[in-house]
Amino acid sequence: MSAPVDFLPARPHRVVVLALDGVYPFELGIPNRVFPCVPSAYEVVTCAATDDRTVTTSADFAVTVGHGPEALESADTVVVPPYDMARITQELPEPVAGALARIRPGTRIVSICTGAFALAAAGMLDGRPATTHWALAPQFRRMFPQVALDPDVLFIDDGDVLTSAGAASGVDVCLHIVRSDHGSAVANSVARQCVVPPWRDGGQAQYIEQPVPEEGATGTAATRAWALENLERPLALRELADHARMSQRTFARRFQEETGTSPGRWLIQQRVRRARDLLETSELSIDRIAAEVGFATGTSLRQHLHAAIGVSPQAYRNTFRATAPSRA
Repeated sequence: MSAPVDFLPARPHRVVVLALDGVYPFELGIPNRVFPCVPSAYEVVTCAATDDRTVTTSADFAVTVGHGPEALESADTVVVPPYDMARITQELPEPVAGALARIRPGTRIVSICTGAFALAAAGMLDGRPATTHWALAPQFRRMFPQVALDPDVLFIDDGDVLTSAGAASGVDVCLHIVRSDHGSAVANSVARQCVVPPWRDGGQAQYIEQPVPEEGATGTAATRAWALENLERPLALRELADHARMSQRTFARRFQEETGTSPGRWLIQQRVRRARDLLETSELSIDRIAAEVGFATGTSLRQHLHAAIGVSPQAYRNTFRATAPSRA
């Protein structure tokens, strides 16, 4: 099943997945599952770091991929899936370093989980924000102190380099790429086909082992659902806590445990997300959209959208009116 897309790019955007020895099969397959859901928009190929295209995996089998490292030279996006921790070194094996050196300047580069170790070892993350699996954060920091690691998020988009956390976060970052390339409606359609949420709230901090909540403690899910139905309201912490029938301190603590972020930051994320959807799908003015999603002014919306994705509301609207499919 494919997403309904009525535009045909001049040529498909070429995604090259670089499979390193010890690759994890689940994450290796994510780009080939997500991107082809947008027909004619992406071409996905898999390559090895050497001309011998047989790659070992973290499981009890090997795979033979379709291409050697020369495929990286024609990539628009390169994805580096995770590989076995036993193979992680501070200096890359020569074939891997040579393969990464084939990537053209300006190519979008994406890592999943331990794939960030390969990018960091190649110097591609020096001075940049990045993430990896939360459990590997101490080791990553020891090996690559020059990287601004944030282990609390599901992925980081730093323009031409994107890094994601462990395992299923590979789906999150691939959906984010589809959303950035073709808009929310297309990404949402892809998510439905993959039977995953189009956007997961919070970060990977919510998956870090936490003490078991006290017996009888209640969660914040119902209040989050209520907040999404009332985003146009100010929704102060006191009001959210009252809805959940908790003290503000308890509510803030439980919210952080369950979502990996604070109530205030979560609300901004939801408002920006709703604003992006309205910019893509409606003719509402910037000020009206700001009011609809709970930002006090159009200026506030501009500031938060620029902080989130680096563009103004009008530029965002112009981009997706030009490239997104018809929603008639």
